[in-house]
Amino acid sequence: MLFTKPTNLNGAELIAELAAQGITVNRVTIEGNGQLSVPVDAKDEAKVAAIIAAHNGTTVAPEPTIAEKLASVGLSLEELKTALLA
Repeated sequence: MLFTKPTNLNGAELIAELAAQGITVNRVTIEGNGQLSVPVDAKDEAKVAAIIAAHNGTTVAPEPTIAEKLASVGLSLEELKTALLA
């Protein structure tokens, strides 16, 4: 089904918001006309439209965790702890 795309769309957050309301969706896509395509049953259309209308997704990437930062240079948290205690 096609819906009006929210100004601040974060697909992962929207899928989680839908799941929290009992609506399972694996993906959302933006169509060529700028509308948001969400594969849902017709019986859920009004509920999904309300969730999408209220959606205000995060547009800034979350700050990486320490473990993610260490992994980017090939270290684990345990390896760092071991090195610091040596």
